[in-house]
Amino acid sequence: MTIPVHQLTDPAVRAFVTALNANDEEAFREALTPGATMSDDGSERDLAAWTEKEVFSSRGHMEVESEKGDGRDLVARFRNDAWGEMRTRWRFTVEGGRIARFETGQA
Repeated sequence: MTIPVHQLTDPAVRAFVTALNANDEEAFREALTPGATMSDDGSERDLAAWTEKEVFSSRGHMEVESEKGDGRDLVARFRNDAWGEMRTRWRFTVEGGRIARFETGQA
């Protein structure tokens, strides 16, 4: 069972997932604070390079299975053209209504 994106609890996380799933780079950037950071499987990554490779050029898509922590901790099936589908965890830090940091990795 998945949670429809429009029902995600946290508005900043909802904007992030909506933009990612729409492959909308402009809306995605707007969902982030200036200087936002990220990690993948515990390793710090360059956010712009990572999202270009893992999301935009490979048509990344999230189907959210569950949320907790006021909607800032998700488990989702993430798929893209490079890696196929995998079960992933996403943890978000929100500042001023935008994503300041996200950490993702296999769930």
